[in-house]
Amino acid sequence: MISTVVWGTGNVGRAAIRAVEAHPALDLTAVLVHSPGKVGRDAGELAGLGRGLGLAATDDIGAVLAGGPRAVVYAASGDIRPDEALADVVGAVRGGAVVVTPSLYPLYDQRNAPPEFRDPVLAAVAYGGGSLFVSGVDPGWGNDVLPLLMSGLGTVVDTVRCQEIFDYSTYEQEESVRFLVGMGQPMEYEPPMLAPSIPTMVWGGQIRLMARALGAELDDVRETLQRRALDATVSTRTMGVFEAGTQGAVRFEVQGLVGGEPRIVVEHVTRIHPSCAPDWPTPPNGDGAHRVIIEGRPRIEITVEATDEGESRSAGGNATAAGRLVGAVDWLVDAEPGLYDALDVPLRPAVGRLGRK
Repeated sequence: MISTVVWGTGNVGRAAIRAVEAHPALDLTAVLVHSPGKVGRDAGELAGLGRGLGLAATDDIGAVLAGGPRAVVYAASGDIRPDEALADVVGAVRGGAVVVTPSLYPLYDQRNAPPEFRDPVLAAVAYGGGSLFVSGVDPGWGNDVLPLLMSGLGTVVDTVRCQEIFDYSTYEQEESVRFLVGMGQPMEYEPPMLAPSIPTMVWGGQIRLMARALGAELDDVRETLQRRALDATVSTRTMGVFEAGTQGAVRFEVQGLVGGEPRIVVEHVTRIHPSCAPDWPTPPNGDGAHRVIIEGRPRIEITVEATDEGESRSAGGNATAAGRLVGAVDWLVDAEPGLYDALDVPLRPAVGRLGRK
């Protein structure tokens, strides 16, 4: 059994605990938390398993890493603390652990990552013999392994388009929704997540990964952005009121240009309420979906809707991110130490998990 730590118990961390507990090759040996209110609570309770696991959460990072875990699922946020997240991950890799995480956007395409992110990880790998794999949903399987698999079903591929279409009132990180993305802010507010070059920093690696896998040479990567205001004040179940005239929807694209044309596109359509921007793409049902469209011959379209934690689409997406990462742990343990990306690490069947609670 592979001794495994889950670091963080937020949206992804809860799902990660469940995924580790269900995996026949992994043994959950510690859960690290930041909030004092979570210290001492049972991991099963924190994960919403409906049963205890007999494992109390702790905030003693040093003691947990000193125990030499073979794997760490790093689920703490890196959105607004990338330097701290990188330091945490480097410390675990340096200690010899296989680390999987969705939290370090620049390392999704590790070959082209900035030296300030890549070099410390490679030094930690060389020192301690650990490994790192960074992936998720979007960025993640929604714009790497899924579209690439689908492209292999075509005869001619003109464009590859990956869409995330979501109602962000279901996303349980209000600070990110209101301030990083700008929902509910005046239209003159400049959301940090939408600032020029930031979408490319987050999703450009996925464009490069797909181009590399497809044998295509990119001319450039560019961004487009549209924002819409709410026509009327709306009230949401999870985040309260959003006033008329404030930002209610965002649509942006990160485009990979090949031969001067956008051939590989990651598109996000995000709303705080379905009444805003109804002419933009919408999910087929419910609060959100991931969709891949292969324009070519034949034209291929697939939509993925995942639910978890009371039929929540956001929780369903987070659970697939955890599943992708946790499912890679035993493969990484058997592989050579290194820094890996989605084209290196296979997406495998759920061996030994059929019918398992």
